[in-house]
Amino acid sequence: MFAFRHQPLKTVYIVYTLLAVLVKLPYWTLVSLSPSWRPHPNWTLGRSVTLSLLRTVIEMIYATGLFVGEDAEKSAKSANKLGFIWVEPLPSELLKGEIAAMAAVNKTESTRTYGYWYGKDVGSGSHGGKAQPDEKVLYHLHGGAFVLGSANPSGQMGQVTADYVKECSGVLERAFCLNYRLSSAAPFKAENPFPAPLIDALAGYRYLVETLGFKATNIIVSGDSAGGHLAFALVRYLVQEAIPTLPPPGAVVLLSPTGDWGCTHDANPGSSMTRNARSDVVQVILQSGYTARALCGSLPEGSAATNSWISPSSLHIDTHGLFINFPPTFILAGGAEQTLDPIKTLYDRLQTDNDANKITYAEYPGASHDFIMASYHEPEKTDGAKEVARWLGTVYAAQ
Repeated sequence: MFAFRHQPLKTVYIVYTLLAVLVKLPYWTLVSLSPSWRPHPNWTLGRSVTLSLLRTVIEMIYATGLFVGEDAEKSAKSANKLGFIWVEPLPSELLKGEIAAMAAVNKTESTRTYGYWYGKDVGSGSHGGKAQPDEKVLYHLHGGAFVLGSANPSGQMGQVTADYVKECSGVLERAFCLNYRLSSAAPFKAENPFPAPLIDALAGYRYLVETLGFKATNIIVSGDSAGGHLAFALVRYLVQEAIPTLPPPGAVVLLSPTGDWGCTHDANPGSSMTRNARSDVVQVILQSGYTARALCGSLPEGSAATNSWISPSSLHIDTHGLFINFPPTFILAGGAEQTLDPIKTLYDRLQTDNDANKITYAEYPGASHDFIMASYHEPEKTDGAKEVARWLGTVYAAQ
């Protein structure tokens, strides 16, 4: 892992990968001509080839360490166009319990962060305005294994995020998407271990409640992939610590939440990591252990498999009673994703600790990890977003 992170090897490896793609493209096309040869028989030729290309890109990133950061100050200069907003640090007195203890071990403090508004008023210069009476808002946390990714509308995930928000327009008119601190570990500079992302997520939630005046019950906390894990941790913290000024949200949406960074499900030869290896691309991300090390920082060795905040789906943890009093929660998963088993474990644990009728699960056969944020993954991408929107409609209609 990261064997080609130094120059000139990095450039050589990237050029090699690009040339290899040109050579492999006809082969990928050929072996995908017949539906029976594709990773899933219902997939199109285009999706099959795209998946092979995406897997190659991810392997290149983990060979070279090609993690591209973002310049917040640069984005701030285009605030009106991008819907950019600064988020003030979380007051230290709002850090409590286990999270405060983990922050002390990892020497993690709150700092100013930022995010982007989607939907209403973006581009007009008036984005980020005060909440209107009974206005609903989506608070979304992006994916990227906690080590990459951004909510920037002009970035790679901007359009698919906008599509997701648009599908929810029957319930809400705008969404706030936070750029939380990304974590890193050796061989790079170790920075921002857990709970840094959670502290930032809490600051973003406080911004919505205390600065803009949204009622907590009108906030829908959402996240995809690692962001789904972070959304889960945020709501768990709000429930567990019962902070008077920051009540839990009205609803939670977890899109392919990645909850087992200790890879405890993978020991089973029939695990989704193995059986869905041809139809997904996340194996190197999980099994490299890089995210686990980046999140754990100075926590005790093995914490990725034994700490319920790092891995709420870990099979090495008895979580009974840890996930109680959750708001209505919707979990979306793909039947062809490698993280399917941990997602189902999280669903089972939420059902056990809560009124089962409040926890909804939807699985799309043939869909890969985080398909709702994959432009090539139609019709599941749009169908999944529409199902989320319908569910939100029923949640708020019942209130």
